Amino acid sequence: MLHDEAMENTPSFLPQIKIFESLPAEIIREIEQLVTISNTYRLPKNCILQTPDDERNGLFFVIAGKLRLYKTNSAGKQHTVCIVSEGGMFGEVDTFSLGNRGTYVETMEDSIVFSIPTEQFEPLLRKYSELSLRFLSEISKRLREQDELVEKLVFRDLRGKVLYFLNRLSKKFGIEENGYRKIDIPLTHQELANMIGATREAVSLTLQELSNEGIIVTSRRMVMIHIEKAMKELA
Repeated sequence: MLHDEAMENTPSFLPQIKIFESLPAEIIREIEQLVTISNTYRLPKNCILQTPDDERNGLFFVIAGKLRLYKTNSAGKQHTVCIVSEGGMFGEVDTFSLGNRGTYVETMEDSIVFSIPTEQFEPLLRKYSELSLRFLSEISKRLREQDELVEKLVFRDLRGKVLYFLNRLSKKFGIEENGYRKIDIPLTHQELANMIGATREAVSLTLQELSNEGIIVTSRRMVMIHIEKAMKELA
């Protein structure tokens, strides 16, 4: 099992973490020394790793699975900040923040993450400019994605929000098959509703409408989006 292997050999997975790809061996070796079984976590689906009142220190790297970062408003509606999948990261140190401050962090499926505390990682950022530049690039990318997500969701009706978010998920996690992109995340209607701050009933009706028009194909916990039709409507 991948999860069992990951738990036992966490340091060997470092090159698969996107921000560490192709780093000099010297830097990788120093990072490996900071990773132990004691700061590697196996998390079941729907496990809340962080709340706004109980923020985690340090950086978290995803070996397997997917996690959602989201905020809630005064009415309790959720707003998705980002989804972090295998090879991704979240968290903050004194020098950089990857946008998880004030958020909930919840697993979307069984996941494995490892963490490195701030006081251990900060010296590496100061020592290696290449590593610092990669973090700056990642932060810029996150900010652009979050700004785009907020802009697109704010100015669309529910149908537009659902279709935009499904299309976004399909681009990031999708598998192309015969003109469709299959979203490689098992989603319930409630989970999708939570992601865009809507009710399950309204989202279910919208999905049925999109399905009837041939824009999406749905089955139990699976969605495929018709690439051409979706892009035409979202244009």
